[in-house]
Amino acid sequence: MSNRVHNILFHTHTISGILISVGLFVIFFAGSFSFFRDEIISWERNEPMQESSFSEVDLNGMMEVLEQDYDTYSRDITFEQYYEEKRISVTLSAPKDTSIHSPKGGAGGFFYMNTDNFRAYDYASNYSIGEFLYRLHFFAQLNLYGRSGYFIAGLVAFFFLFAIITGVLVHWKKIISNFYVFRPRASLKNIWTDAHTALGIIGLPFQFMYAVSGAYLIIGAAIMSPPVLSLMYNGDSDKMYEDLSLGVREFPLAMKKAEPVDLNHFVENTNERWPALQVQSVTLHNYGDANMHITVMGLPEFSEKFSGVGELVFKATSGEVISVKDPFTDVVYLDAATGIIDRLHFGDFGGVGLKVVYFILGLISCFVIISGILIWLVARDKKHIAEKKRKFNAWVGWIFLAACLSMYPVTAFTFVAVKLFVQEFDTSRMTAIYQIFFYSWLLLIVLFTFRKDNFITNKFSLLLGSVLGLLVPITNGFVSGNWIWRTFSEGYFDIFLVDAFWLTLSVATFFIAIRLRRNGPLRLEKKERNDSPTRAVASRQVV
Repeated sequence: MSNRVHNILFHTHTISGILISVGLFVIFFAGSFSFFRDEIISWERNEPMQESSFSEVDLNGMMEVLEQDYDTYSRDITFEQYYEEKRISVTLSAPKDTSIHSPKGGAGGFFYMNTDNFRAYDYASNYSIGEFLYRLHFFAQLNLYGRSGYFIAGLVAFFFLFAIITGVLVHWKKIISNFYVFRPRASLKNIWTDAHTALGIIGLPFQFMYAVSGAYLIIGAAIMSPPVLSLMYNGDSDKMYEDLSLGVREFPLAMKKAEPVDLNHFVENTNERWPALQVQSVTLHNYGDANMHITVMGLPEFSEKFSGVGELVFKATSGEVISVKDPFTDVVYLDAATGIIDRLHFGDFGGVGLKVVYFILGLISCFVIISGILIWLVARDKKHIAEKKRKFNAWVGWIFLAACLSMYPVTAFTFVAVKLFVQEFDTSRMTAIYQIFFYSWLLLIVLFTFRKDNFITNKFSLLLGSVLGLLVPITNGFVSGNWIWRTFSEGYFDIFLVDAFWLTLSVATFFIAIRLRRNGPLRLEKKERNDSPTRAVASRQVV
């Protein structure tokens, strides 16, 4: 590789990395916690997670409750359970029979229903910390218009892939030898460079997989937005869904009511046909009509098959199977490719052990991002660089590090505050979680930025996060009575896992924080400080 090509790749790697650094840190940090989304939701609601399936859900009882609030005849009704929790989502279309004018209303609806007591929750009242962190990792909160947040997250994932490729090309010749280099007594830039290179190589396969799968999933979701739909399909959403194999089945209405059928029987029939299939959704087409059909869809257990989609379509009145999609033999390319990308991205195929490994690799990626910012910051603290540029670079470093490092204490604080003050599951719950997280995050960003000391930002973020993290299991014990020893003895391992996770993480970060030392004086003399605006605040940190 010529020096010119090397320099081009090096500078594009640096520029692309620094531009996406904060957004990428948010994605990895929030995404790492999202691996435990189901466990966090169980901890927050005091509802131990159960290995439930549609074979244990009383669909007949749920429909009896729905009929009290809706005129269900001729609607398409879908029950979905994609996460391990007691609440499943319910989607109702508007009635297809427009001649009926019911006092219960003719609009569609979407809500969640508890499978134990059939209590319904709208999206806001069902909101949780787990859902918040999951959506934060692809910037769903920024969807002010259409899917703008998804577009931003997709661009970050794309440029992250670009940064990985250019980084590998730049370090290719010395990628093995540099992995074993660590110079704790060298210059500050060399320390961060060694850490950045070594941890970057360790997490390289993980980061590459996430860059590819993240860009595919997020940009794929963004493509379905109205602007892209208008540009590529002239507004024809049905054509787009058909091309993507996402079309919804349509059955003509017979305009004749039929006798009620046993809905649970169709799920049992599917389980008997494919015992290794995990049913995830049941759709009732033309409910209550003589031409009512039922679609049962699920995914095979990971121990049997890694990808594939199983689907049975029944004619409700006769029980006849009119369509079969075998998850073990009828696997098309699109289902297989999408399934593999989903499984690799969400890490839900290896149990808690794999989630822990993914979480650790996610934190390593966060450290690689932080070290990259510090390399950029120190490398631009040179005498030949204009004073204005050096001050600008210093401010960029203060803001970027404050935004990234403060996420740890803010997340811990959100867990504690929600457990203490947001115990009601009503429509204000979603707004309360937003306010707790974003206001406290903004406060810490402002305080750390104007403190102008990256060492203080790092040390106090770790200390504050450790103290607040230790309060998470204590708060849970006082509020709900689910002390960590009780949840372990009772077998509530999902709730126990969250408390044990925060306890372990807090102890580890507290130990790191108290071991951090600053080499050199806290403040430089005025003349030297003016000459080097970043050196006074990016002083060497050693453990």
